[in-house]
Amino acid sequence: MHAAPETRDEAWERRTELPLFFASLIFLTGFTVAVLAYEVHPLPRAIGVGLVALTWLCFVVDYAARLILSGTRPLRFVRLHPLDTLIVLLPLLRPLRMVKVHDAVQARYNRPRRNLYARVMSYAGLSAGLLGFAGALGVHHFERRAPGATILTLGDAVWWVCETLTTVGYGDMAPVTPGGRIIAAFMMAGGLALLGAVTGSFSSWMLQAFRREDEEEPPGN
Repeated sequence: MHAAPETRDEAWERRTELPLFFASLIFLTGFTVAVLAYEVHPLPRAIGVGLVALTWLCFVVDYAARLILSGTRPLRFVRLHPLDTLIVLLPLLRPLRMVKVHDAVQARYNRPRRNLYARVMSYAGLSAGLLGFAGALGVHHFERRAPGATILTLGDAVWWVCETLTTVGYGDMAPVTPGGRIIAAFMMAGGLALLGAVTGSFSSWMLQAFRREDEEEPPGN
C-alpha cells in the first residue's frame, strides 16, 4: 500500500519545522531576558522584547502560510490543527514539537521510532518543563511588586510551580494578582493533565510488560 501524497501545507511544515524550533528557543531566551532584566537595565529588556516580537511574527507567518497552502476554510483548519493554533497563541509551547522533530530525524535515517508510551512520557516531560519555566517567569513578573504577595523572588516562583504541577499545594505561598491567578489556573489544569497522562501511560506499559512476560513463560512453570 502506497502512502498518500504529501500536500503542500505538509511539505511546508516539513521544511520549516527545524528552523521554527530554533526560533522557539530564541523566543524563550527573549522572554527570559525581558522578564529577568525588568529592573536591571532597559537595553537588555528592549532586546528581549524585540526577540519575542520577531519570533512570534515568524510563527504567525508560518501559520498563515500553512492555512493558505492547505486550501481549507479557516475554522476547519483550526479544528484540524488545534496544537498549531495553541502554539500561535502561546508561543512558549512551541518547543513541544521537539519530539516530532526527533521522530522525523529517526524516520529519515530509517531508525525505529519510540513506542507510544515513551513518546507520551516524552511529551509530558517536555510539557512539564515548559509549563514550569513559563509559569515561574510569568508569576514572578506579576507578583514581585504586588502588595501582600508571598512570591517575591524567582526562587519562590520556581518552588510554587513545583508545588502546583505536582498537585502538592503546601499553601505556603499563592499568587494574589489577577495575572498570577490566571497563570495558576492554567498550571493546575496542566499539572492534573500531565500527571494523568504519565500515570496512565506508565500503568499501560507495566500491564503490557507483565502480559508479554506471562505469554513468553513456558507452560507448567
